[in-house]
Formats: sequence, C-alpha cells, structure tokens
Amino acid sequence: MTRAPHSASPDEAGRAIRGALAACRPGASICPTDAARHLAAARGETAPGAWRHHLATIRRTALDLAREGSIVILRKGKVVEPDAVRGVIRLAQPAIPPGETA
Repeated sequence: MTRAPHSASPDEAGRAIRGALAACRPGASICPTDAARHLAAARGETAPGAWRHHLATIRRTALDLAREGSIVILRKGKVVEPDAVRGVIRLAQPAIPPGETA
C-alpha cells in the first residue's frame, strides 16, 4: 500500500510556482497543475497522480503570491483579482515585476 505524500508547505509551493513560471517563455502562463507536478517531482514523489495531493496548496499559495504582486492570476486570458478567483485559472508573471516601474 502506498502512503499519501505529506502536505507541502506554502514555501515549497511558492518555490514550485516560481520554478514552473521560470521554466516557461516570457509572457506565457502555466496551469496550477504544472506547478503541482513540479512540486511533486522536486519532492521525489513518483507515484502517478502524486501531484494531485498538492493542488489545493498550490492554489492557496498562488492566491497569496498574487495578493503580494509576485504573480498574476488569469481567467479566460484576463487578469483577475485574487479574491474574485473561481474555477479554471492560469498563473503568470506580472508584466512589470514587483518593485519596478514602467
């Protein structure tokens, strides 16, 4: 019998989100499942579907990162406020990184 993986910390989830975003081309977005897969792989979790266990943590952490301006959340290709997020979302780096001006 395979044991379920331990829950990831928000710090681990944040690193996974940033890592998955860094691996894609500029201007591209990722699905939260991409970050969850990245996290499972980083933790050495090789069981099929192990990433699913991390999806809720990834989504919660994405909301926190969006609130602080580190990432943006997209719904149907448009940026949405973290508190208005529902349903299918994508994650992207902000057009202007935090701390920089246009």
